[in-house]
Amino acid sequence: MYFASDNSAPVHPKIMEGLARANNGYASGYGNDATTRQAQAMIRELFEAPEAAVYFVATGTAANALALASHIAPWQGIYCHPLAHIEEDECGAPEFYAGGAKLVLIDGKDGKMDPANLRHRIENTGNVGVHNIQRGAVSITNVTEAGTVYNLNEIQALTAIAREYKLPVHLDGARFANAMVALGCTPAEMTWKSGIDVVSFGGTKNGCMGVEAVIIFDPAKAWEFELRRKRGGHLCSKNRFLAAQMEAYLTDGLWVRLAKHANAMGSLLATGLEKIESVTFQHPQQANMLFCGWPRAGHELAQAAGSMYYPWPAEYPETGPADEFLTARLVTSWASTPQDVDKFLELIAHTG
Repeated sequence: MYFASDNSAPVHPKIMEGLARANNGYASGYGNDATTRQAQAMIRELFEAPEAAVYFVATGTAANALALASHIAPWQGIYCHPLAHIEEDECGAPEFYAGGAKLVLIDGKDGKMDPANLRHRIENTGNVGVHNIQRGAVSITNVTEAGTVYNLNEIQALTAIAREYKLPVHLDGARFANAMVALGCTPAEMTWKSGIDVVSFGGTKNGCMGVEAVIIFDPAKAWEFELRRKRGGHLCSKNRFLAAQMEAYLTDGLWVRLAKHANAMGSLLATGLEKIESVTFQHPQQANMLFCGWPRAGHELAQAAGSMYYPWPAEYPETGPADEFLTARLVTSWASTPQDVDKFLELIAHTG
């Protein structure tokens, strides 16, 4: 009953096998190896982007921060939702790597930027010349930090506005696979065919040990990214062990199967919770992350039985009445099982 985070799930055995294969003998460092070239080729084929520049880093924060820094200047703004990961969970890394660029927050329902709000903020950026930050880039998170998914029309509505103002668009895809399978589209359809310029393509949350790919569809930006990656301390000498994870992840559609399972467990969990009268949802369940609440008594029973999940906000009051309503974030993963979900639902229903 571990629903704290898909980050907490074990590494899939196929990924471990890929790492073991990469550990056989010697290989050139810093990405000059056959495994890296193979993984890059697989991503280009998958995204239908033969000219794309593809790089591997170990963390999502590095992927997002370096991708954005390569597309903006220090005096520019990055437009994102207030719940975006780059705003809430990266300790100022995007601003740091971009040399001081400012995050400009664009509100919208269920973790999604509202196009009208985005247009309004862009139009009112930099209107006093040198005294203001200037227009920079747009960053979309999919799956959002509210557990919802931007559909293709929603992505295209935002990228169309960005194009009007000649702004690049970044996609934070830490849960890229979960969003893609929820939409039933291809990687290309969710990215460059919908107006995305650069993608942080996540693997860590979906069964890898620790690897994210940065995919830059305009190769003219590649050299700057390489320099920023090295200067920022994220060029791994044994890059083959990042690439080996990605190669195994993409082989035979493993990444899609893992995401489909995680989403299916999220749907199973949501369906069960919807049947319990005392449970309410903050946002629609569209992938593998849910935000919902129920009385304190149910939380205490579930946690006493070993359930793991995050309170939302981060801490519950230590004491309170049994019927006090408390909210939780629940995240399913490739390793979640129907038995885990059923046991958890029985506990919540017992007090609901």
